Amino acid sequence: MDQEQARAWLATAVAEARAGHAEGGIPIGAALYGPDGGLLGRGRNRRVQDDDPSAHAETAAFRAAGRQRSYRGTTMVTTLSPCWYCSGLVRQFGISRVVIGEAVTFRGGHDWLAGHGVEIVLLEDPECVELMRSFIENDPALWNEDIGE
Repeated sequence: MDQEQARAWLATAVAEARAGHAEGGIPIGAALYGPDGGLLGRGRNRRVQDDDPSAHAETAAFRAAGRQRSYRGTTMVTTLSPCWYCSGLVRQFGISRVVIGEAVTFRGGHDWLAGHGVEIVLLEDPECVELMRSFIENDPALWNEDIGE
């Protein structure tokens, strides 16, 4: 996957992260793209807004995409390295590629996914890094709750 396409798709996830943060939530966004490059679903972390610990950005994008005959060839785009919960979703449903905005502030299960044949595109996008650094600095308790600490 070329960097230009990955960054264009990341913009969708960043918009979701910003919207979630504006709602008082955790600024993580995601989008699921089909094998043809079409947007299947998008979402943001809504743990706070919905009082639902399972409402992660990747699961929201996955749910918004609805049932697919297969997830082979799809790409999950996320502003932050996926946690173990979301990494399991990628593995369970055979999502082929994960584009990650950043893994500086949190390193999830993407190395594990790569070891199981999932293509990982790690962008280390400065906007994604700054969004999370600022959030973690301003609300460390909520961040620690989100990552299960």
